[in-house]
Amino acid sequence: MQIKFLGAAQEVTGSCHLLQVGRQQILLDCGLMQGGGKARETEANAEAFPFDPAQLDAVILSHSHLDHSGRIPLLIKQGFKGKIYTHRACQAMCRIMFLDAAHIHERDAVTQNRKRERKGLPLVEPLYVTEDAEKALQHFRGLDYGEPLKVAEGVVVTLFDAGHILGSAIVQLDLQEGGEQRRVVFTGDLGHAGAPILRNPTYLNHADVVLMESTYGGRCHRSWEASFAEMAEVLDQARQTGGNVLIPAFAVGRTQELLYLFAQNYQAWGMAHWDIYLDSPMAIEATEVYAEFSQLYDDEAKALWSAHQYRDLLPNLKITRSTEESVALNQVKSGAIIIAGSGMCEGGRIRHHLKNHVWRPGGHLVFVGFQARNTLGRKLVEGLDRIKLWGEEIQVAARVHTINGFSAHADQQGLIDWYQHFEKRPTLLLVHGEEESQQALIEALAPITQACAPKQGQILDLLQPESPLMDGGEGR
Repeated sequence: MQIKFLGAAQEVTGSCHLLQVGRQQILLDCGLMQGGGKARETEANAEAFPFDPAQLDAVILSHSHLDHSGRIPLLIKQGFKGKIYTHRACQAMCRIMFLDAAHIHERDAVTQNRKRERKGLPLVEPLYVTEDAEKALQHFRGLDYGEPLKVAEGVVVTLFDAGHILGSAIVQLDLQEGGEQRRVVFTGDLGHAGAPILRNPTYLNHADVVLMESTYGGRCHRSWEASFAEMAEVLDQARQTGGNVLIPAFAVGRTQELLYLFAQNYQAWGMAHWDIYLDSPMAIEATEVYAEFSQLYDDEAKALWSAHQYRDLLPNLKITRSTEESVALNQVKSGAIIIAGSGMCEGGRIRHHLKNHVWRPGGHLVFVGFQARNTLGRKLVEGLDRIKLWGEEIQVAARVHTINGFSAHADQQGLIDWYQHFEKRPTLLLVHGEEESQQALIEALAPITQACAPKQGQILDLLQPESPLMDGGEGR
């Protein structure tokens, strides 16, 4: 009975953990590596899995963000034939995510091959295509929170609300091998308590081993009140300078929170002064899924939603689905709030808006989510004053703001508070975090428990969880 850490080990993306119970093999998450540039991403994600996908008995998916789910179509392509268990809302969201990702992989391969053909180099294949994404979706089985299900011999799964994005789950695994029983809890990504729309993360009380994310393990967020005040101040500054506001937003989760907050604070934030553009086809579809699963909202959001629909709440919201509508925004010099993906500026329409707007002195660029190391978003947050897009160097004249209180991840104190609800102090392993954040969290947890951050390829023996981690070789 063991867990092997194959992704998001001392880094933020690529969540992937292999659980062995007797002869059963269960995969927790199967995410894309993100950040570090297109070439590095392509190479890392195309690497062979460090296990045989055909031998897996099941996959359990914590949520739909691609750094947790994005290699699942490749898993099916390479022989996995079992079921993928996740929350029903996550299943609906994965349809959007997978089809969009397949389209991007196909488009990128066409672009690369055009260049490679001119150079006489061998052509490359997409990581996966639309057909692979469609096949992957046929393997899903949607669950509700609190619904125990036996997914393999000796493995019972129960999902609990993680409060991160719609359908995100804390995964509880009750394991049995021979006469031994163990309970493993995997947080996936743990939500930021008090966030708009969704309920707070569920507190659990019993576990033998906990795998906990640590994205913000080294930081504490500003309060929601301070973050709301900061957003109001940014919008006021932008009105005074006469520029546009660009918001690189994650299509699933952050976009819906922003729209909700703009509606909720319509008068207080002076939203009537703006034309608000939702310029992300994926975010538009994701917002429709959020509407479908309104029973998962917190009480405040349910009350608002029961009285209105989101378009009624924001009369100045403009949906730009087509490329032509998006391109037309290049001519809008002021009075626009443009919400576009991707959240880390690594792709999507936001890069076109950066090219056409970020050099304008009166503009504002607002980051409201985590920026992974080596991404364009991270570089801009750290003060990069010139960016290069499609071979053109562009000056960053717009004012850059970071409102980290809007994060969908629990901060250091939130992670500690969540862990402290366990009646005993289960073995704690930190995943999904950069080394510096994990070390800071380990030090903050020291008065409570000893935590460690597994390296890529290390193995934990669940029958002896307090023993040192074993070296199992590199993961992907």
